[in-house]
Amino acid sequence: MRDVAGTPARERIIVAAERLIAEHGRSVPLRDIAAAAGQRNNSAIQYHFGSRDGLIEAVVEFRLATLEVRRLELLAEQAGSHRPPGVHGLLEALVMPMFELGERHEIRHYARFLEQIHPHPAVSDAANLDNAGRTSVRVIMQGLDRELATLPPRLRVRRLRALTTMVFALLADHERAAEAGAARATDTRAWEEIIDMLAGALTAPATTRDALSHDPMP
Repeated sequence: MRDVAGTPARERIIVAAERLIAEHGRSVPLRDIAAAAGQRNNSAIQYHFGSRDGLIEAVVEFRLATLEVRRLELLAEQAGSHRPPGVHGLLEALVMPMFELGERHEIRHYARFLEQIHPHPAVSDAANLDNAGRTSVRVIMQGLDRELATLPPRLRVRRLRALTTMVFALLADHERAAEAGAARATDTRAWEEIIDMLAGALTAPATTRDALSHDPMP
């Protein structure tokens, strides 16, 4: 099914959902998304995606395809340099493609969309890393786990779990600032500063190792 502009209706719904969820939250009425996508029939979302959850998953998968290609490119470049990427290099491979969405593809709502839906299983379920479409993220997370091996295991797990939340929040703030004209979306210095902040949060020394070793939390 295509609309009069030639864009598949399914894709128009995905793009509309990304923008409206980014701006209004994950509970935005489905009828508003359908209307923004030019669909007169309110059942269009159910037809294409089955449910709100199905639509959210579809937005994630739609953007993930672009991100995966770029992340694999960056990982290959790092491997070709024959130098260990370290925490900064791994974070660059993870985060840079998300910054580039706006510059290369004029996608300017995805970080805020992720910030709104980050508890959703589409992005929070660790089992997602077994998906072939997320090979790059699995490689990056495994690399970060090795780089943080000097931290107590439970602290390392907590920091890596928190990484997703930090990435989404910092990139969403940058996206909002760019939309408001308070920052340039293509400001690579800002990109580097955000990666520095993420690296600092991951690698900060543990100051309560004894207490952490008795922490009952997983």
